[in-house]
This record gives sequence, structure tokens and C-alpha cells, in this order.
Amino acid sequence: MTNVLLAGESWVTVQFEIKGRNVMRDSQYGEAADRFIETLESVGAEVTYQPCHVAAESFPRTTDALDEYDLVILSDVGADTLQITDRVAGGDTDVDRCALLADWVRDGGALGMVGGYMSFAGKGGQARYGHTPVADVLPVEIAAGDDRVETPDGSVPRNEGVSNADLPDEWPHVLGYNRTTAKPDAEVWATVRDDPFLAVGDFGDGSSFAYATDCAPHWAPDGLLSWNGLPTLWERVLDRVC
Repeated sequence: MTNVLLAGESWVTVQFEIKGRNVMRDSQYGEAADRFIETLESVGAEVTYQPCHVAAESFPRTTDALDEYDLVILSDVGADTLQITDRVAGGDTDVDRCALLADWVRDGGALGMVGGYMSFAGKGGQARYGHTPVADVLPVEIAAGDDRVETPDGSVPRNEGVSNADLPDEWPHVLGYNRTTAKPDAEVWATVRDDPFLAVGDFGDGSSFAYATDCAPHWAPDGLLSWNGLPTLWERVLDRVC
């Protein structure tokens, strides 16, 4: 059993409706981790899920807390959520959870990052992981500024040699991804439009992966989420990094 901590994949939408001099406000909470969790559980993982607001408060703050997991996955949750804690926002010092996570990987832990508007560099560069120690233990170089590639016409990932898996040369299309550059020692298992789509690597005694697209719409359409090769792909990823 692989114990996985998944952080991210949630949001709050705030709406304003203006009618003349009157303004009505409404909000809605959403999560998009369910199908990813189902896929991971189908290949033997036990997943602890922390939506963004929960991760802000409860993401591990010590090595002992991280050691409860075999793998930590960050998915569409920006570095600010991990670094700007309530103590820091109030003007006090606090643990840098990005630095803690990077050190944990070097000591034998496993880290994964899944794409999205708040992954890697993210929309407008707001995810900001390229300016944190997390960047040092990912198998890809994070771009400066906005790294999103929107492909509304569909872009097809290509299998470059997924370890110990019989997967086709081409996979179901995606509608966007985060553009990164593979580090020299990275194993690039798949590409999309000549950019890394799935890369893995070793750092110190640990390992990590970078998956460039989302685990939910809109970047990941149903054709990918329902693809019968997806569980095999994630099983191979877990086997490699854990």
C-alpha cells in the first residue's frame, strides 16, 4: 500500500450581480480531485486529501509528519499556500514548508507535481514554485512567468518509453499544460508538442515526478480521464518514485 498525500484541487468562486444600485453577492466551493483519487486508489494507493484551504492550515510542518506518507502530490495549489502561513502573514517567522518538503525528498521522500493554473509557474507566474526549494527536487526546470500552454484544438501526448508498461505511442489529447524543460538527468516518459509531459528523476535519496497537465477538466477532458491506460500509467509512476 502506497500512502499518498494529495494537496490542492479546490477553489472558491465569488460572484457579483449588479442590478442598478443593488449588488448581490454569492459564492460557491468546488473540488476536482475525485477522479484522480479513484485512479490512484484503483492501483493500490491510500490517499489522504487536503483541499487548498485545508493544506494552508494542515500541510505537514515537520519531517515526522511527512514520514507518514510515501508520496506527496501537489496539484493546482500555489507556493503561497505552503509558505505564507498565518504566522508569516502576521509578521512572525515560521517553517518554510517548501524547503521542508525539498529536504524530505533528498532524505528519501517522493514528490509529485500535477499541472494546473496554480502548479509549476502557473497563471501569470502566480504559482511561483520556481522561486522555492521545491524547484530543486523536481525533474524539470520551471519557466519564468506564465507557463500555461492552452491547446483548445487538442494536443496529443506521445509515449517516449514509460517504464515496464505496454502503452500506445499516442495517448488521448489534452487541452492544455504547463510548459517546462527537462533537467539533464531526468527520464522523460512522455512529451506533448516537444515539451515534457511526464518526467521522473532522482534527487539525493528520494525521487520526484512532473505531470504537465491537469487531473481534471478543462485541461484533462473525459477522453483522458476515462482512458483505460491511465491506471497503468499511474501505477508505473508510483512504482518508480516510491
